[in-house]
Amino acid sequence: MMMHEPLAFVGLRGTLARNAPLARHTSWRVGGNADLLYTPADRDDLAVFVRSLPPHVPMTVVGLGSNVLVRDGGIRGAVVLLHNPGAALAVADGLVFADAGVASPKLARFAALRGCANAEFLASIPGTVGGALAMNAGCYGGETWTHVARVQTLSRNGGFTIRTPADYTIGYRTVRRHDGGAIDEIFTAAWFRFPIGDPTAARARIKALLDKRIATQPLALPNAGSVFRNPAGDHAARLIEACGLKGLAVGGAQVSEMHANFIVNAQRRATAADIEQLIGHVRDVVRTRTGIDLEPEVRVLGEAAHQGPTL
Repeated sequence: MMMHEPLAFVGLRGTLARNAPLARHTSWRVGGNADLLYTPADRDDLAVFVRSLPPHVPMTVVGLGSNVLVRDGGIRGAVVLLHNPGAALAVADGLVFADAGVASPKLARFAALRGCANAEFLASIPGTVGGALAMNAGCYGGETWTHVARVQTLSRNGGFTIRTPADYTIGYRTVRRHDGGAIDEIFTAAWFRFPIGDPTAARARIKALLDKRIATQPLALPNAGSVFRNPAGDHAARLIEACGLKGLAVGGAQVSEMHANFIVNAQRRATAADIEQLIGHVRDVVRTRTGIDLEPEVRVLGEAAHQGPTL
């Protein structure tokens, strides 16, 4: 049950808004409002906010909003925006440290300039370090957790903990607790171990990967990256295209003509319901025609029908 009296917060240094639009914070540019929207100043400020939030109030964490679909009814409870352009990056004891609010491409460039190899793939991930940790983001042969030495997490009671990969079960685009349960803490920072490399070669590979991404993905249109995970031994885009679904539209949402595993909001008139319906239809058609059940990579958050703010 949600509280019907407005919550009071003391000592916060970030930005707090009530009944705040989320569409501007998602790369699809759709979605309803958040009851509470908080952008913390830093990790310690986030801890203060979390400690101030009553245990019964749900909390959702969003980075750059590039891998989520927020439904038109918005999200009940509190939404935390973890993207922070001023978040910390550093090198110490042979490890690269990054706050969760750092954009993944920024981490890739930082690592390359400091002579690290194999971090270049992060330049093609349009999200934050926190999001990459939460879903083991990857592309072009690289995966986030391959390089993680340890992470810092924040529990719902506001306490920080240092954890290692041994504390988790890590798979393709998925990270769970070691016991198989869902992650119930916020990733707030990570230490990465990258091999030594050639800065010039690393920068050249980043440029090549970005050029490839620009040439093959509909980056000029609102999208959320790959919609479906690639099934074993195949590619979701190939299956979708083979089923003749490129260009298919539902309302303002359309399967991209450039890359079949992308859904675009080309005219910026799509609703979240349009996108969700199109995702479901594509999945149904591919399953019926090929026997393969494509698993969505994007997280669907919130409610279909708006019920009004409760905080």
